[in-house]
Amino acid sequence: MFAHGKTVVQRAPHRVFRSASVIKLLIALDQLERGDDPLLGPMLRSSDDGAASELWRRNGRGAIVTRMARRIGLTETAPPPVERPGFWGYSALSAADVVKVYRYLLEDVPAGTREKVLGELRRATRCGTDHFDQYFGIPRALRRPWAVKQGWSGFGDAPGRPCLDGAVPVLGPALGIGRPVLHTTGVVGDKIVVVLTLQPAGTSFANAYRQLTALTREVFRAAGE
Repeated sequence: MFAHGKTVVQRAPHRVFRSASVIKLLIALDQLERGDDPLLGPMLRSSDDGAASELWRRNGRGAIVTRMARRIGLTETAPPPVERPGFWGYSALSAADVVKVYRYLLEDVPAGTREKVLGELRRATRCGTDHFDQYFGIPRALRRPWAVKQGWSGFGDAPGRPCLDGAVPVLGPALGIGRPVLHTTGVVGDKIVVVLTLQPAGTSFANAYRQLTALTREVFRAAGE
């Protein structure tokens, strides 16, 4: 957790994970340097994979990650492997780098870009377009105001229990290919919160959802919040 100009709670901040949909933050920031696009809303609010794939293809695939990592100063973020160029979710990142992305968004981009991205993240829908419930971690554990970008991968193409929105691989062992990942990231009030997890093989989405939400609460307690 980053708050009041410093890191207040951290554990293994430089461990590298596969990004899942958290990389959509970089896809969005890269696109906004060219201009707004109607695909950005569904990609950021509802984690729409089709929208992400189109922007990924259009803007150079892994070159997006390379450009934005250089611009922001990310040291543990990398594009997917060359043999998987279309797999944006196999990009690599660390919690420390995700904090840098949010700091860049809050401190360094034009106001219009900042409000576009944060505005969509504040309106994150409970259900992603793939019918997974994305209100784990920050949205479930912490009070608004929050603006979140979640990530999930390895739980199959559809959840065991589809979400009903009543309210609105780098390949290899380091990235846990073959094991599920579940990430919660975002801005909560004046704090940046990033919790990235690699789950044991076979973990259900429901169990990972509960565990990550509990872990997010623990992070806030450890920070004295």
